[in-house]
Amino acid sequence: MPESLPSFSSSVKLKYVKLGYQYLVNHILTFLLVPIILALAVEILRLGPEEMVKIWNSLQFDVVQVLCSSFLVVFIATVYFVSKPRSIYLVDYACYKAPVTCRVPFSTFMEHSRLILKDNPKSVHFQMRILERSGLGEETCLPPAIHYIPPTPTMEAARGEAEVVIFSCIDSLMQKTGIKPKDIDILIVNCSLFSPTPSLSAMVVNKYKLRSNIKSYNLSGMGCSAGLISIDLARDLLQVHPNSNALVISTEIITPNYYKGSERAMLLPNCLFRMGGAAILLSNKSRDSRRAKYKLVHVVRTHKGADDKAYKCVYEQEDPEGKVGINLSKDLMVIAGEALKSNITTIGPLVLPASEQLLFLFTLIGRKIFNPKWKPYIPDFKQAFEHFCIHAGGRAVIDELQKNLQLSAEHVEASRMTLHRFGNTSSSSLWYELGYIEAKGRMKKGDRVWQIAFGSGFKCNSAVWKCNRTIKTPVDGPWLDCIERYPVHIPEIVKL
Repeated sequence: MPESLPSFSSSVKLKYVKLGYQYLVNHILTFLLVPIILALAVEILRLGPEEMVKIWNSLQFDVVQVLCSSFLVVFIATVYFVSKPRSIYLVDYACYKAPVTCRVPFSTFMEHSRLILKDNPKSVHFQMRILERSGLGEETCLPPAIHYIPPTPTMEAARGEAEVVIFSCIDSLMQKTGIKPKDIDILIVNCSLFSPTPSLSAMVVNKYKLRSNIKSYNLSGMGCSAGLISIDLARDLLQVHPNSNALVISTEIITPNYYKGSERAMLLPNCLFRMGGAAILLSNKSRDSRRAKYKLVHVVRTHKGADDKAYKCVYEQEDPEGKVGINLSKDLMVIAGEALKSNITTIGPLVLPASEQLLFLFTLIGRKIFNPKWKPYIPDFKQAFEHFCIHAGGRAVIDELQKNLQLSAEHVEASRMTLHRFGNTSSSSLWYELGYIEAKGRMKKGDRVWQIAFGSGFKCNSAVWKCNRTIKTPVDGPWLDCIERYPVHIPEIVKL
Protein backbone atom coordinates (compact mmCIF):
# COMPACT_ATOMS: atom_id res chain seq x y z
CA MET A 1 0.00 0.00 0.00
CA PRO A 2 1.23 3.55 -0.58
CA GLU A 3 2.49 5.44 2.46
CA SER A 4 -0.06 8.19 2.04
CA LEU A 5 -3.01 9.01 -0.15
CA PRO A 6 -2.33 11.37 -3.06
CA SER A 7 -3.06 15.02 -2.39
CA PHE A 8 -5.62 16.61 -4.66
CA SER A 9 -5.41 20.04 -3.09
CA SER A 10 -3.39 21.53 -5.93
CA SER A 11 -5.81 20.31 -8.62
CA VAL A 12 -8.80 21.52 -6.59
CA LYS A 13 -7.15 24.94 -6.19
CA LEU A 14 -6.49 25.13 -9.93
CA LYS A 15 -10.11 24.22 -10.61
CA TYR A 16 -11.39 27.06 -8.43
CA VAL A 17 -8.82 29.47 -9.88
CA LYS A 18 -10.13 28.67 -13.39
CA LEU A 19 -13.75 29.04 -12.27
CA GLY A 20 -12.93 32.39 -10.66
CA TYR A 21 -11.11 33.53 -13.81
CA GLN A 22 -14.06 32.55 -16.02
CA TYR A 23 -16.56 34.33 -13.77
CA LEU A 24 -14.43 37.48 -13.63
CA VAL A 25 -13.79 37.77 -17.39
CA ASN A 26 -17.31 36.81 -18.46
CA HIS A 27 -18.84 39.43 -16.12
CA ILE A 28 -16.19 42.14 -16.51
CA LEU A 29 -18.72 44.73 -17.78
CA THR A 30 -20.93 44.13 -14.74
CA PHE A 31 -17.98 44.59 -12.40
CA LEU A 32 -17.07 47.86 -14.16
CA LEU A 33 -20.56 49.34 -14.46
CA VAL A 34 -21.93 48.54 -10.98
CA PRO A 35 -19.40 50.80 -9.11
CA ILE A 36 -20.05 53.66 -11.57
CA ILE A 37 -23.84 53.37 -11.15
CA LEU A 38 -23.48 53.22 -7.36
CA ALA A 39 -21.22 56.31 -7.37
CA LEU A 40 -23.79 58.22 -9.46
CA ALA A 41 -26.61 57.15 -7.14
CA VAL A 42 -24.67 58.27 -4.07
CA GLU A 43 -23.91 61.64 -5.69
CA ILE A 44 -27.60 62.18 -6.59
CA LEU A 45 -28.68 61.36 -3.04
CA ARG A 46 -26.03 63.73 -1.66
CA LEU A 47 -27.24 66.64 -3.80
CA GLY A 48 -30.87 66.28 -2.77
CA PRO A 49 -34.06 67.15 -4.71
CA GLU A 50 -33.70 70.96 -4.54
CA GLU A 51 -30.21 70.92 -6.10
CA MET A 52 -31.42 68.52 -8.81
CA VAL A 53 -34.32 70.86 -9.70
CA LYS A 54 -31.91 73.84 -9.91
CA ILE A 55 -29.57 71.89 -12.23
CA TRP A 56 -32.53 70.89 -14.45
CA ASN A 57 -33.85 74.48 -14.65
CA SER A 58 -30.39 75.78 -15.54
CA LEU A 59 -30.30 73.62 -18.67
CA GLN A 60 -31.30 75.51 -21.84
CA PHE A 61 -33.29 73.46 -24.42
CA ASP A 62 -33.72 74.73 -27.97
CA VAL A 63 -36.81 73.43 -29.83
CA VAL A 64 -34.84 72.81 -33.04
CA GLN A 65 -32.17 70.84 -31.15
CA VAL A 66 -34.83 68.70 -29.44
CA LEU A 67 -36.55 67.94 -32.78
CA CYS A 68 -33.25 67.10 -34.50
CA SER A 69 -32.18 64.86 -31.63
CA SER A 70 -35.54 63.09 -31.66
CA PHE A 71 -35.37 62.60 -35.43
CA LEU A 72 -31.83 61.21 -35.14
CA VAL A 73 -32.89 58.71 -32.46
CA VAL A 74 -35.88 57.56 -34.56
CA PHE A 75 -33.71 57.28 -37.70
CA ILE A 76 -31.02 55.20 -35.95
CA ALA A 77 -33.66 52.92 -34.42
CA THR A 78 -35.35 52.46 -37.82
CA VAL A 79 -32.06 51.60 -39.55
CA TYR A 80 -31.21 49.13 -36.78
CA PHE A 81 -34.52 47.24 -36.95
CA VAL A 82 -34.63 47.23 -40.78
CA SER A 83 -31.05 45.91 -41.15
CA LYS A 84 -31.37 43.40 -38.31
CA PRO A 85 -31.48 39.79 -39.65
CA ARG A 86 -34.81 38.04 -39.32
CA SER A 87 -35.05 35.48 -36.54
CA ILE A 88 -35.32 31.91 -37.86
CA TYR A 89 -37.29 29.46 -35.76
CA LEU A 90 -37.40 25.67 -35.82
CA VAL A 91 -41.08 25.05 -35.21
CA ASP A 92 -40.78 21.25 -35.01
CA TYR A 93 -39.31 18.23 -36.77
CA ALA A 94 -40.12 14.55 -37.34
CA CYS A 95 -37.89 11.51 -37.91
CA TYR A 96 -38.69 8.35 -39.83
CA LYS A 97 -38.98 5.08 -37.96
CA ALA A 98 -38.73 1.97 -40.13
CA PRO A 99 -41.06 -0.99 -39.49
CA VAL A 100 -39.72 -4.05 -37.67
CA THR A 101 -39.84 -6.00 -40.94
CA CYS A 102 -36.88 -3.95 -42.16
CA ARG A 103 -34.62 -4.75 -39.20
CA VAL A 104 -31.25 -6.32 -39.91
CA PRO A 105 -29.75 -8.12 -36.91
CA PHE A 106 -26.07 -9.02 -37.11
CA SER A 107 -26.88 -12.66 -37.85
CA THR A 108 -29.09 -11.71 -40.81
CA PHE A 109 -26.53 -9.27 -42.20
CA MET A 110 -23.71 -11.82 -42.00
CA GLU A 111 -25.82 -14.61 -43.49
CA HIS A 112 -26.65 -12.41 -46.47
CA SER A 113 -22.99 -11.43 -46.83
CA ARG A 114 -21.91 -15.09 -46.89
CA LEU A 115 -24.48 -15.92 -49.56
CA ILE A 116 -23.81 -12.84 -51.72
CA LEU A 117 -20.00 -13.05 -51.40
CA LYS A 118 -19.72 -16.86 -51.24
CA ASP A 119 -16.70 -16.78 -53.58
CA ASN A 120 -14.87 -14.22 -51.43
CA PRO A 121 -14.68 -15.34 -47.78
CA LYS A 122 -12.03 -12.71 -46.96
CA SER A 123 -14.51 -9.92 -47.75
CA VAL A 124 -17.12 -11.63 -45.57
CA HIS A 125 -14.65 -11.85 -42.69
CA PHE A 126 -13.71 -8.18 -43.21
CA GLN A 127 -17.35 -7.12 -42.96
CA MET A 128 -17.77 -9.16 -39.80
CA ARG A 129 -14.77 -7.43 -38.18
CA ILE A 130 -16.17 -4.01 -39.12
CA LEU A 131 -19.61 -4.87 -37.77
CA GLU A 132 -18.14 -6.15 -34.49
CA ARG A 133 -16.45 -2.77 -33.89
CA SER A 134 -19.05 -0.51 -35.53
CA GLY A 135 -21.10 0.46 -32.46
CA LEU A 136 -24.32 -0.53 -34.26
CA GLY A 137 -27.04 -2.51 -32.49
CA GLU A 138 -29.41 -5.30 -33.51
CA GLU A 139 -32.34 -3.05 -34.49
CA THR A 140 -30.97 -1.00 -37.39
CA CYS A 141 -32.93 -1.20 -40.65
CA LEU A 142 -32.30 -1.65 -44.37
CA PRO A 143 -34.89 -1.18 -47.16
CA PRO A 144 -36.80 -4.22 -48.47
CA ALA A 145 -34.82 -4.42 -51.73
CA ILE A 146 -31.61 -5.12 -49.80
CA HIS A 147 -33.24 -8.04 -47.95
CA TYR A 148 -33.45 -10.05 -51.17
CA ILE A 149 -30.68 -12.47 -52.12
CA PRO A 150 -29.19 -11.11 -54.25
CA PRO A 151 -30.34 -7.51 -53.57
CA THR A 152 -32.63 -5.96 -56.21
CA PRO A 153 -31.71 -2.23 -56.30
CA THR A 154 -34.13 -1.22 -59.07
CA MET A 155 -35.29 2.32 -59.80
CA GLU A 156 -38.81 1.35 -58.76
CA ALA A 157 -37.57 0.00 -55.41
CA ALA A 158 -35.48 3.15 -54.83
CA ARG A 159 -38.46 5.40 -55.55
CA GLY A 160 -40.56 3.24 -53.25
CA GLU A 161 -38.07 3.71 -50.39
CA ALA A 162 -37.92 7.47 -51.02
CA GLU A 163 -41.72 7.75 -50.95
CA VAL A 164 -42.10 5.75 -47.74
CA VAL A 165 -39.36 7.61 -45.85
CA ILE A 166 -40.08 11.15 -47.05
CA PHE A 167 -43.88 11.00 -46.99
CA SER A 168 -43.91 9.39 -43.52
CA CYS A 169 -41.73 12.22 -42.14
CA ILE A 170 -43.86 14.94 -43.74
CA ASP A 171 -47.15 13.37 -42.58
CA SER A 172 -45.84 13.18 -39.02
CA LEU A 173 -44.59 16.78 -39.12
CA MET A 174 -47.89 18.09 -40.48
CA GLN A 175 -49.75 16.25 -37.74
CA LYS A 176 -47.45 17.75 -35.09
CA THR A 177 -47.52 21.34 -36.31
CA GLY A 178 -50.94 21.58 -37.96
CA ILE A 179 -49.36 23.14 -41.05
CA LYS A 180 -51.16 22.66 -44.36
CA PRO A 181 -49.52 22.10 -47.75
CA LYS A 182 -50.67 25.52 -49.00
CA ASP A 183 -48.78 27.19 -46.12
CA ILE A 184 -45.37 25.91 -47.30
CA ASP A 185 -43.45 28.62 -49.17
CA ILE A 186 -40.00 26.99 -49.51
CA LEU A 187 -39.14 23.32 -50.05
CA ILE A 188 -35.61 21.89 -49.80
CA VAL A 189 -34.83 18.17 -50.17
CA ASN A 190 -31.32 16.79 -49.73
CA CYS A 191 -30.35 13.25 -50.72
CA SER A 192 -26.77 12.63 -51.68
CA LEU A 193 -26.70 9.51 -53.86
CA PHE A 194 -30.18 9.10 -55.31
CA SER A 195 -31.09 11.87 -57.74
CA PRO A 196 -33.87 10.75 -60.11
CA THR A 197 -35.81 12.72 -62.72
CA PRO A 198 -38.24 14.24 -61.81
CA SER A 199 -36.45 15.22 -58.63
CA LEU A 200 -37.37 14.20 -55.10
CA SER A 201 -38.56 17.76 -54.42
CA ALA A 202 -40.89 17.48 -57.44
CA MET A 203 -42.15 14.17 -55.99
CA VAL A 204 -43.10 16.01 -52.77
CA VAL A 205 -44.79 18.83 -54.70
CA ASN A 206 -46.83 16.27 -56.65
CA LYS A 207 -47.82 14.23 -53.59
CA TYR A 208 -48.98 17.14 -51.44
CA LYS A 209 -50.19 19.38 -54.31
CA LEU A 210 -48.03 22.29 -53.16
CA ARG A 211 -48.49 25.76 -54.62
CA SER A 212 -47.28 26.48 -58.14
CA ASN A 213 -45.14 29.41 -56.93
CA ILE A 214 -43.28 27.38 -54.29
CA LYS A 215 -39.52 27.83 -54.22
CA SER A 216 -38.20 24.26 -54.41
CA TYR A 217 -34.61 22.98 -54.31
CA ASN A 218 -33.10 19.51 -54.61
CA LEU A 219 -29.57 19.03 -53.25
CA SER A 220 -27.54 15.94 -54.17
CA GLY A 221 -23.94 14.70 -53.93
CA MET A 222 -23.18 16.63 -50.73
CA GLY A 223 -22.85 13.69 -48.36
CA CYS A 224 -23.77 13.43 -44.70
CA SER A 225 -23.35 17.16 -44.03
CA ALA A 226 -26.04 18.12 -46.54
CA GLY A 227 -28.66 18.47 -43.81
CA LEU A 228 -26.98 21.56 -42.37
CA ILE A 229 -26.34 22.90 -45.89
CA SER A 230 -30.11 22.70 -46.40
CA ILE A 231 -30.66 24.56 -43.12
CA ASP A 232 -28.21 27.25 -44.27
CA LEU A 233 -29.98 27.58 -47.63
CA ALA A 234 -33.36 27.80 -45.90
CA ARG A 235 -32.00 30.49 -43.57
CA ASP A 236 -30.76 32.59 -46.52
CA LEU A 237 -34.10 32.25 -48.32
CA LEU A 238 -36.09 33.13 -45.20
CA GLN A 239 -34.02 36.31 -44.81
CA VAL A 240 -35.35 37.65 -48.12
CA HIS A 241 -38.89 36.21 -48.02
CA PRO A 242 -40.85 37.60 -45.04
CA ASN A 243 -43.65 35.67 -43.31
CA SER A 244 -42.64 32.36 -44.86
CA ASN A 245 -42.42 28.69 -43.89
CA ALA A 246 -39.62 26.43 -45.12
CA LEU A 247 -39.87 22.64 -45.21
CA VAL A 248 -36.48 20.89 -45.16
CA ILE A 249 -36.20 17.14 -45.79
CA SER A 250 -32.95 15.29 -45.10
CA THR A 251 -32.52 11.65 -46.07
CA GLU A 252 -30.34 9.08 -47.82
CA ILE A 253 -31.88 6.42 -50.04
CA ILE A 254 -29.99 3.17 -49.46
CA THR A 255 -31.59 0.92 -52.12
CA PRO A 256 -29.56 1.92 -55.22
CA ASN A 257 -26.29 2.30 -53.31
CA TYR A 258 -25.71 -1.17 -51.91
CA TYR A 259 -22.24 -2.24 -53.06
CA LYS A 260 -22.15 -5.81 -54.41
CA GLY A 261 -18.39 -6.05 -55.00
CA SER A 262 -15.48 -7.15 -52.82
CA GLU A 263 -13.25 -4.05 -52.43
CA ARG A 264 -12.73 -3.51 -48.70
CA ALA A 265 -12.76 0.29 -48.77
CA MET A 266 -16.09 0.15 -50.63
CA LEU A 267 -17.68 -2.47 -48.35
CA LEU A 268 -17.54 -0.16 -45.32
CA PRO A 269 -20.72 1.82 -46.22
CA ASN A 270 -22.67 -1.47 -46.43
CA CYS A 271 -21.82 -2.10 -42.78
CA LEU A 272 -22.62 1.38 -41.47
CA PHE A 273 -25.39 3.06 -43.49
CA ARG A 274 -29.03 2.41 -42.63
CA MET A 275 -32.52 3.75 -43.42
CA GLY A 276 -33.53 7.11 -42.03
CA GLY A 277 -34.92 10.55 -42.76
CA ALA A 278 -36.14 13.74 -41.14
CA ALA A 279 -38.50 16.61 -41.99
CA ILE A 280 -37.91 20.01 -40.39
CA LEU A 281 -40.22 23.04 -40.40
CA LEU A 282 -38.54 26.46 -40.22
CA SER A 283 -40.31 29.80 -40.01
CA ASN A 284 -39.46 33.50 -39.83
CA LYS A 285 -42.91 34.51 -38.58
CA SER A 286 -42.82 36.37 -35.27
CA ARG A 287 -46.01 34.64 -34.13
CA ASP A 288 -44.20 31.28 -34.33
CA SER A 289 -41.63 32.38 -31.76
CA ARG A 290 -43.79 31.14 -28.87
CA ARG A 291 -44.56 27.65 -30.14
CA ALA A 292 -41.20 27.03 -31.86
CA LYS A 293 -38.80 24.63 -30.19
CA TYR A 294 -35.54 26.33 -31.19
CA LYS A 295 -34.10 29.50 -32.61
CA LEU A 296 -31.27 29.31 -35.15
CA VAL A 297 -28.23 31.23 -33.91
CA HIS A 298 -25.35 30.35 -36.27
CA VAL A 299 -24.48 28.18 -39.26
CA VAL A 300 -20.79 27.78 -40.13
CA ARG A 301 -19.68 25.83 -43.21
CA THR A 302 -16.15 24.63 -43.98
CA HIS A 303 -15.17 23.18 -47.38
CA LYS A 304 -11.77 21.51 -47.86
CA GLY A 305 -12.41 20.50 -51.48
CA ALA A 306 -9.43 22.51 -52.75
CA ASP A 307 -7.18 19.79 -51.33
CA ASP A 308 -6.99 16.68 -53.56
CA LYS A 309 -6.83 14.21 -50.65
CA ALA A 310 -9.83 15.81 -48.97
CA TYR A 311 -11.75 15.87 -52.26
CA LYS A 312 -11.23 12.13 -52.88
CA CYS A 313 -11.47 10.75 -49.33
CA VAL A 314 -15.19 9.91 -49.85
CA TYR A 315 -15.48 9.09 -53.53
CA GLU A 316 -18.07 7.28 -55.64
CA GLN A 317 -16.37 5.09 -58.23
CA GLU A 318 -16.28 1.74 -59.99
CA ASP A 319 -14.18 -1.14 -58.72
CA PRO A 320 -12.03 -3.27 -61.10
CA GLU A 321 -15.12 -5.40 -61.85
CA GLY A 322 -17.17 -2.33 -62.82
CA LYS A 323 -19.36 -2.36 -59.70
CA VAL A 324 -20.18 1.09 -58.33
CA GLY A 325 -19.68 1.97 -54.66
CA ILE A 326 -18.40 4.60 -52.23
CA ASN A 327 -14.69 4.42 -51.50
CA LEU A 328 -13.78 5.59 -47.98
CA SER A 329 -10.13 6.61 -47.76
CA LYS A 330 -7.89 5.50 -44.89
CA ASP A 331 -7.03 9.20 -44.43
CA LEU A 332 -10.66 10.04 -43.68
CA MET A 333 -10.22 10.65 -39.94
CA VAL A 334 -7.13 12.86 -40.43
CA ILE A 335 -8.95 14.95 -43.05
CA ALA A 336 -12.05 15.16 -40.84
CA GLY A 337 -9.84 16.42 -38.00
CA GLU A 338 -8.40 19.17 -40.20
CA ALA A 339 -11.86 20.20 -41.38
CA LEU A 340 -13.11 20.28 -37.79
CA LYS A 341 -10.13 22.43 -36.76
CA SER A 342 -10.97 24.98 -39.48
CA ASN A 343 -14.63 24.93 -38.54
CA ILE A 344 -14.14 25.49 -34.80
CA THR A 345 -11.63 28.25 -35.55
CA THR A 346 -14.50 30.08 -37.26
CA ILE A 347 -17.29 29.20 -34.86
CA GLY A 348 -15.23 29.68 -31.68
CA PRO A 349 -15.28 33.51 -31.64
CA LEU A 350 -19.04 33.45 -32.28
CA VAL A 351 -19.98 31.21 -29.35
CA LEU A 352 -17.18 30.98 -26.79
CA PRO A 353 -17.25 33.18 -23.68
CA ALA A 354 -14.57 35.88 -23.36
CA SER A 355 -12.61 33.85 -20.81
CA GLU A 356 -12.01 31.00 -23.28
CA GLN A 357 -11.22 33.35 -26.15
CA LEU A 358 -8.59 35.17 -24.06
CA LEU A 359 -6.93 31.92 -23.00
CA PHE A 360 -6.80 30.78 -26.61
CA LEU A 361 -5.38 34.17 -27.71
CA PHE A 362 -2.70 34.22 -24.98
CA THR A 363 -1.62 30.66 -25.86
CA LEU A 364 -1.46 31.52 -29.55
CA ILE A 365 0.66 34.62 -28.88
CA GLY A 366 2.91 32.62 -26.55
CA ARG A 367 3.51 29.96 -29.19
CA LYS A 368 4.29 32.57 -31.83
CA ILE A 369 6.62 34.73 -29.70
CA PHE A 370 8.09 32.59 -26.90
CA ASN A 371 7.96 28.86 -27.56
CA PRO A 372 6.43 27.13 -30.64
CA LYS A 373 6.47 23.83 -28.70
CA TRP A 374 3.87 25.05 -26.23
CA LYS A 375 0.83 22.80 -26.28
CA PRO A 376 -2.02 24.61 -28.08
CA TYR A 377 -4.97 25.48 -25.85
CA ILE A 378 -8.16 23.65 -26.77
CA PRO A 379 -11.13 25.89 -25.91
CA ASP A 380 -13.68 24.42 -23.52
CA PHE A 381 -16.78 24.27 -25.70
CA LYS A 382 -18.74 22.96 -22.71
CA GLN A 383 -18.77 26.61 -21.59
CA ALA A 384 -20.68 27.49 -24.78
CA PHE A 385 -23.08 24.54 -25.19
CA GLU A 386 -25.19 22.30 -23.01
CA HIS A 387 -25.80 19.67 -25.71
CA PHE A 388 -23.75 18.22 -28.57
CA CYS A 389 -25.13 16.43 -31.64
CA ILE A 390 -22.17 14.88 -33.43
CA HIS A 391 -22.90 13.18 -36.75
CA ALA A 392 -23.23 9.45 -36.05
CA GLY A 393 -20.99 8.51 -38.96
CA GLY A 394 -19.27 5.74 -37.03
CA ARG A 395 -17.71 4.93 -33.71
CA ALA A 396 -14.30 6.33 -34.77
CA VAL A 397 -15.84 9.73 -35.64
CA ILE A 398 -17.53 10.05 -32.25
CA ASP A 399 -14.42 8.84 -30.38
CA GLU A 400 -12.21 11.35 -32.17
CA LEU A 401 -14.48 14.31 -31.49
CA GLN A 402 -14.98 13.34 -27.87
CA LYS A 403 -11.21 13.22 -27.44
CA ASN A 404 -10.40 16.43 -29.35
CA LEU A 405 -13.18 18.50 -27.75
CA GLN A 406 -12.62 16.95 -24.29
CA LEU A 407 -16.27 15.97 -23.93
CA SER A 408 -17.74 13.71 -21.28
CA ALA A 409 -19.54 10.43 -21.96
CA GLU A 410 -22.89 12.18 -21.37
CA HIS A 411 -22.11 14.83 -23.98
CA VAL A 412 -21.68 12.18 -26.71
CA GLU A 413 -24.38 9.87 -25.38
CA ALA A 414 -26.98 11.00 -27.93
CA SER A 415 -24.59 10.32 -30.82
CA ARG A 416 -23.53 6.89 -29.57
CA MET A 417 -27.08 5.75 -28.84
CA THR A 418 -28.33 7.00 -32.21
CA LEU A 419 -25.57 5.04 -33.96
CA HIS A 420 -26.48 1.97 -31.90
CA ARG A 421 -30.25 2.15 -32.47
CA PHE A 422 -30.49 3.53 -36.03
CA GLY A 423 -27.00 3.22 -37.55
CA ASN A 424 -25.54 5.92 -39.79
CA THR A 425 -28.63 7.55 -41.30
CA SER A 426 -26.44 10.13 -43.08
CA SER A 427 -27.66 13.74 -42.98
CA SER A 428 -30.70 12.93 -40.82
CA SER A 429 -28.69 11.45 -37.91
CA LEU A 430 -28.42 14.87 -36.19
CA TRP A 431 -32.21 14.98 -35.80
CA TYR A 432 -32.40 11.51 -34.26
CA GLU A 433 -29.79 12.72 -31.75
CA LEU A 434 -31.78 15.85 -30.94
CA GLY A 435 -34.81 13.61 -30.53
CA TYR A 436 -32.87 11.45 -28.05
CA ILE A 437 -32.01 14.46 -25.88
CA GLU A 438 -35.67 15.54 -25.88
CA ALA A 439 -36.91 12.01 -25.16
CA LYS A 440 -34.64 11.95 -22.10
CA GLY A 441 -36.23 15.20 -20.87
CA ARG A 442 -32.91 17.06 -20.84
CA MET A 443 -33.75 20.02 -23.08
CA LYS A 444 -34.48 23.17 -21.06
CA LYS A 445 -35.31 26.72 -22.06
CA GLY A 446 -32.14 28.63 -22.94
CA ASP A 447 -30.05 25.51 -23.58
CA ARG A 448 -27.66 25.76 -26.53
CA VAL A 449 -27.16 22.90 -28.99
CA TRP A 450 -24.20 22.38 -31.31
CA GLN A 451 -24.81 20.18 -34.34
CA ILE A 452 -21.65 19.02 -36.16
CA ALA A 453 -21.75 17.11 -39.46
CA PHE A 454 -19.13 15.80 -41.88
CA GLY A 455 -19.62 15.00 -45.55
CA SER A 456 -17.96 14.23 -48.86
CA GLY A 457 -16.13 17.02 -50.59
CA PHE A 458 -14.75 17.23 -47.83
CA LYS A 459 -17.01 19.34 -45.62
CA CYS A 460 -17.50 20.06 -41.94
CA ASN A 461 -20.62 22.06 -41.10
CA SER A 462 -21.96 23.37 -37.80
CA ALA A 463 -25.30 24.73 -36.64
CA VAL A 464 -26.02 26.37 -33.29
CA TRP A 465 -29.55 26.39 -31.87
CA LYS A 466 -30.99 27.95 -28.74
CA CYS A 467 -33.91 26.22 -27.03
CA ASN A 468 -36.96 28.47 -27.06
CA ARG A 469 -38.89 26.71 -24.32
CA THR A 470 -38.51 23.77 -21.97
CA ILE A 471 -39.48 20.76 -24.06
CA LYS A 472 -41.74 18.15 -22.54
CA THR A 473 -40.96 14.49 -23.10
CA PRO A 474 -42.42 13.68 -26.55
CA VAL A 475 -45.37 11.27 -26.76
CA ASP A 476 -44.31 10.12 -30.23
CA GLY A 477 -41.18 9.87 -32.34
CA PRO A 478 -38.59 7.21 -33.19
CA TRP A 479 -37.42 6.76 -29.58
CA LEU A 480 -40.86 6.22 -28.05
CA ASP A 481 -40.72 2.44 -27.64
CA CYS A 482 -37.06 2.13 -26.64
CA ILE A 483 -35.91 5.25 -24.76
CA GLU A 484 -36.45 3.60 -21.37
CA ARG A 485 -33.70 1.04 -22.01
CA TYR A 486 -31.16 3.62 -23.18
CA PRO A 487 -28.34 4.38 -22.63
CA VAL A 488 -26.92 0.91 -23.12
CA HIS A 489 -23.37 -0.30 -22.68
CA ILE A 490 -21.65 -0.69 -26.05
CA PRO A 491 -18.62 -3.01 -25.83
CA GLU A 492 -15.50 -2.30 -27.85
CA ILE A 493 -15.99 -5.56 -29.75
CA VAL A 494 -19.20 -7.58 -30.14
CA LYS A 495 -18.12 -11.13 -30.95
CA LEU A 496 -20.18 -12.58 -33.81
